[in-house]
Amino acid sequence: MIRNILFALALTLVPSALLLAAGEAFAAEPASVRIVVPARDIMRGEVIGESDLTFAQVSATALPSTTVTKFEALTGMQTRRLLRAGENIRPDDVRHPVVVTKGQTVTMNFSAPGVDLNATGRAMSEGGVGDTVTVQNPASFRMVTAVVTGPGAVRASGPASPITTARK
Repeated sequence: MIRNILFALALTLVPSALLLAAGEAFAAEPASVRIVVPARDIMRGEVIGESDLTFAQVSATALPSTTVTKFEALTGMQTRRLLRAGENIRPDDVRHPVVVTKGQTVTMNFSAPGVDLNATGRAMSEGGVGDTVTVQNPASFRMVTAVVTGPGAVRASGPASPITTARK
């Protein structure tokens, strides 16, 4: 009688244990993602080159959604903070290299249909190419919003053309 009970117990427990062991053995690995990481420590203010970067595989479950995954997004950018070798990089950790500094005299270009004006101004903030900065017109002391186009050069934005078309 005891032998029959043990046999029945073995028939129910052994297949369950085998299935559990097989499930652990065949469990899918968590998906991994290839990200861009510094190959060495990069100091704050350095411009990043391709040789400063490498790829790393990390678990997709532990990865913040803002992590940079492409070399192109980082090459030529300037670091805002110390980047440690092997750690993930966020877009907020880098910026365009500063080519206009606060207090610098800049050339403002203003273009409208039929008009192209250049004037000098004083930058009230710093920025890299493509960044928006505030520029003070030294004659009127008005503040103008402008986009940095190069070292010491900005393109001022203005209203649309005042020319109106006749109605029919």
